[in-house]
Amino acid sequence: MWEDRRSWLRLINHPTCAYISPGLRITERLPAIYFQFQFKNVEYSSGRNKTFLCYIVEVQGKESRSFQGYLEDEHAAAHAEDAFFSTILPTCEGALRYSVTWYVSSSPCVACADRISEALRKNKNLRLSILVGRLFMWEEPEIQAALKKMKAAGCKLNIMRPQDFAYVWKNFVEQEEGEGEEAKGFVPWEDIQENFQYYEEKLAEVLH
Repeated sequence: MWEDRRSWLRLINHPTCAYISPGLRITERLPAIYFQFQFKNVEYSSGRNKTFLCYIVEVQGKESRSFQGYLEDEHAAAHAEDAFFSTILPTCEGALRYSVTWYVSSSPCVACADRISEALRKNKNLRLSILVGRLFMWEEPEIQAALKKMKAAGCKLNIMRPQDFAYVWKNFVEQEEGEGEEAKGFVPWEDIQENFQYYEEKLAEVLH
């Protein structure tokens, strides 16, 4: 089973290949313009109607292995969080340990938060850390309750720091050709630190 899965993962993680279904795209690196707009940690996310999810999966067993990629969705179709568990990691083998890290443009909706909580309760050998650029509708009581359920299920939820955005830029974003390394470096936007602190305070209030 794993040999077939490794072959499939090598295909979707190849820089020139993507698996596309209605409203869902799976590939390794996202275009820089998408990152700069969708991941921007602004307070008001007008026009940002997609979820972008960059993932790293580390599997520990007799032979440790890891893979990474990203998902993007449109809210009329499958959400990226749900698609991860349906497509990227549909099962967790009991003899293995899974450490998963997500970098997501915004925190999950109620349905996706419930799916995350369910996956963690079902798979005790799964560890999930999620770093988000923004909080989605964090003022809503049902969203707050769903995020608390995620925490109770064992999910580590944090706000992306400026250095996390730089990490995603380096490891998940298509790099344009330029003169020297400086042309490819991450350039923080205005108020990135202040916005991080704002969302960090709001998340702490929600999860207290």
